Amino acid sequence: MKPKHKQSTAGLAILALSFSFFAAPLSSSAQVPSMPMFAMPSQPQFNNFWKPDFQKPFFHARVCAQALAGFGLAGCDAHVITDAGGKAKTFTAPSGYGPAQFQAAYGITAASGHPIIAIVDAYNAPNITSDLNTYNKQFGLPSFPACAKNVSGSAVPCFQKVNQNGGSFLPLSNSGWALEISLDVEVAHGACPQCSILLVETNSSSYNDLLTGIDRAAIMGAKVISDSWGGGEFSGETSYDSHLNKPGVAITFSSGDSGYGVEYPASSRYVTAVGGTSLMMNGLAYAGETAWSGAGSGCSQFESKPVWQTDAGCVKRTIADVSADADPNTGAAVYDSYHFSGRAGWFQVGGTSLASPLVAAAYATGTPIPAGTAPNQMPYINSSLLHDVTGGGNGTCGGEYLCTAISGYDGPTGLGSPNGGGAF
Repeated sequence: MKPKHKQSTAGLAILALSFSFFAAPLSSSAQVPSMPMFAMPSQPQFNNFWKPDFQKPFFHARVCAQALAGFGLAGCDAHVITDAGGKAKTFTAPSGYGPAQFQAAYGITAASGHPIIAIVDAYNAPNITSDLNTYNKQFGLPSFPACAKNVSGSAVPCFQKVNQNGGSFLPLSNSGWALEISLDVEVAHGACPQCSILLVETNSSSYNDLLTGIDRAAIMGAKVISDSWGGGEFSGETSYDSHLNKPGVAITFSSGDSGYGVEYPASSRYVTAVGGTSLMMNGLAYAGETAWSGAGSGCSQFESKPVWQTDAGCVKRTIADVSADADPNTGAAVYDSYHFSGRAGWFQVGGTSLASPLVAAAYATGTPIPAGTAPNQMPYINSSLLHDVTGGGNGTCGGEYLCTAISGYDGPTGLGSPNGGGAF
């Protein structure tokens, strides 16, 4: 097992440069806005999935509409690199990090017994099977067959897609959520090729449907469930927590992409809230991380504090627990052929939507969770086995550690990022 690794912030300040552009509520076509909120000089494009050019920050925009509290709907937490006109940018070859970089950065090693990582998202990505095949071929990953029967009964790693009831009649397609699904499935599979992937597509982005999807994933045998969606906290949110209280099942949630502030369900005391970083690699060598300026963090208004959280700045639950790469400028190469924003091909995508499946892969390859121990307690027990992220921030707040990455626990990056599976 690897020791906790404290990061120097020297030379990493440029990684804090992230530009977020928020869309108005979108229709089911879920297109990005036609223009960013403000303009900056265009930057030379790069096209190098081995080492993104950290010196040239890019435009990026939300993939889904930002959810408003009180309407019962969630938004996905993915951000895609755009051109200066606000259109999602496609690349002729992968741009952003691929499987080799994420495995090397976070010490994710081969999994035994092909554990199941479930992905729960809204709507249908009609081309996800062929898109995943393209991703695998590009990065030299083994073929990934469709499950011949229920994913939990497969003798080999496989991919299965079902609706929220476990059936094959799939919901309506949606281009924004399709790109989110491509990100989640491809990154989870790329980080853990030996894992089976179960994709549960729900009828809508309502909490009722999405949480039903989490129930379905658990029924079908998933012990790790990755979720990259949420919205502002609301009174009554704890009434949904019964869907998230699944002993022995690790449920990861993105912490949000609007900077300092709290999202539900990441705020639930039963899940692992995953904050965001800007990841620097030197080839296949981990070179450090800083807090991503868009990562969500702070104090829950409604969720009680787990006994293993001991920070003094929040009377109730503190977000986040851990973190991983989320900055779109250091984001993932994602293949999606369903014409997001009228374009198809290779996209570069980040947001805490990226961080959630990375941490899910760490859980899937981690240590057995002792009986009576909550999965989201594991990083607190084993915090010395994480990368401690100590630079950057995500806004201003009354308690500095709640919005600034410091040694030990902080809001934007939690206890740190994976450094092997020992902390999970």
